[in-house]
Amino acid sequence: MISKIFRAVIMGPPGSGKGTISTRIVKDFNMKHLSSGDLLRSQILNKTTAGQLAKDYIDHGKLVPDNVMVDLILNELQNMKSHSWLLDGFPRTVTQAGALLKKEPIDVVVNLNVPFEVIIDRIKGRWTHAPSGRIYHTEFNPPKVQGKDDVTGEDLIQRDDDKPETVRKRLETYQNNTQPVLQYFRDHGLLEEFAGRYSNEIWPKVHSFLSTKTEPLQYTHYGE
Repeated sequence: MISKIFRAVIMGPPGSGKGTISTRIVKDFNMKHLSSGDLLRSQILNKTTAGQLAKDYIDHGKLVPDNVMVDLILNELQNMKSHSWLLDGFPRTVTQAGALLKKEPIDVVVNLNVPFEVIIDRIKGRWTHAPSGRIYHTEFNPPKVQGKDDVTGEDLIQRDDDKPETVRKRLETYQNNTQPVLQYFRDHGLLEEFAGRYSNEIWPKVHSFLSTKTEPLQYTHYGE
């Protein structure tokens, strides 16, 4: 095994199952999970200096600048020096990627490659009960009565964010913004891509690969 401390980044488009795969990686390989989104929300909630600065940009519909995000993430990673970690949601730009590599040695960047049509099909099946926030899915978690909330019997709605045209636009934006970052990591020999349609299809490949880099808490035998 390369080292006891293992540092990884995970990337993937919205709806690719990144959250599911991240949870499994963190559990099976005893890593700390650092999500840039969670960190931002926490900093804003706690009214830290960085949080207030980030909030000003977000409130005005602007992206949080590279230097603010870099400082936020690197400060947090300083507190995790003695532990393996998985970084999620950062870096989003080549500038952020360069700043990260300058300060922290990265062992691998895991990229989830899920066809856009699969993601669109998956997300467009989501229906929401607006008052409670309960989410249903026509395939994976259908309501007892089509179009109705199980508890109240009220109508379900499809959020704008879950409509196919909105999802496609978001995926295309992600792809355009992320390709330079993926290429940057590819050029540095750090990128490993895992293709598939579902998390349960991709996960065994990710687990097998990571097991060659760092010791898992337990070996799991997956069928072909």
